[in-house]
Amino acid sequence: MSIVVAMMAFSSCKCSSDIQEVEKTELVVENVVSADRQYMFLNYGEDYRWFETCIVLDNYLDADTTIAIHGISNVFQVVKEEGTSADVTVISIAHVADTSGIDVREHSFWVGDVVLNEEVIKLTFDDAFNRLMETNIPKPHSRYCVLREEVGAKDINPQYIFGNDQYQVYVDAVTGDVTDENPAF
Repeated sequence: MSIVVAMMAFSSCKCSSDIQEVEKTELVVENVVSADRQYMFLNYGEDYRWFETCIVLDNYLDADTTIAIHGISNVFQVVKEEGTSADVTVISIAHVADTSGIDVREHSFWVGDVVLNEEVIKLTFDDAFNRLMETNIPKPHSRYCVLREEVGAKDINPQYIFGNDQYQVYVDAVTGDVTDENPAF
């Protein structure tokens, strides 16, 4: 998530008085995930692991206004076998409007998530967002959503998790069920 924040700060820089208006590209979560997965396949092969997608909104979920996607980042991992051991690299790809950045962390690893590569995800981000907004569950005072399947005591479907450390709402990416209780525990 730190790369998204860094890119957001960078993207607001105005370094010239001769500013040209650039058409802002709308970010679509599923298109970004697909493009990033293609990048991973082309650059790292088919053995990459996709762990999560973080969506940063332009406004708070509990705001009484329209909300759009400000940025999207995806987290991947690649394991390279080296004799009797392995070296692990974590790759984060972040997008804000027309700007993208890639953070490669060698000799690192990702924990806490189940690999999403083969998981069924029936709901789009827009579907999950609409399910959240249709419920009577209080909306978190947050601009964040993460698509992940958390490692926990129970076997669960991937979840769109809206919120922050103080309060989270979970939308099941397969069934569309909405709850404010962590389904993994």
